[in-house]
Amino acid sequence: QVQLVESGGGLVQAGGSLRLSCAASGRASRLYTMGWLRQAPGKEREFVAAVNWRGDDTNYADSVKSRFTISIDNTRNTGNTVYLQMNSLIPEGTAVYYCAADKTIVVSRSADSYGYWGQGTQVTVSS
Repeated sequence: QVQLVESGGGLVQAGGSLRLSCAASGRASRLYTMGWLRQAPGKEREFVAAVNWRGDDTNYADSVKSRFTISIDNTRNTGNTVYLQMNSLIPEGTAVYYCAADKTIVVSRSADSYGYWGQGTQVTVSS
């Protein structure tokens, strides 16, 4: 069983930065692709970014590509940690950000590709 625990959300002014973290537990998670998806009030969950377990393949939503950076720490035997560095935040980025993971062949944008989810962390960007 893989568990995902997120941290790092909060309130930030437009133009500011936040870094989200997600720690995965379970040795099997070391080979998992990990990603971030977000859900704003009244909207569907949308893909943000994902990275493979080696850290050499990433995928970004077009809306965040130049502002967000995803990375992974795969050095711990107990599980990987994925980070999302978010710069130049805009109010449209206000949402609950969910960490997701699974053993996928490709670094997928689809929520259906991920079977493990964190509890979510709120990010609020004020204008």
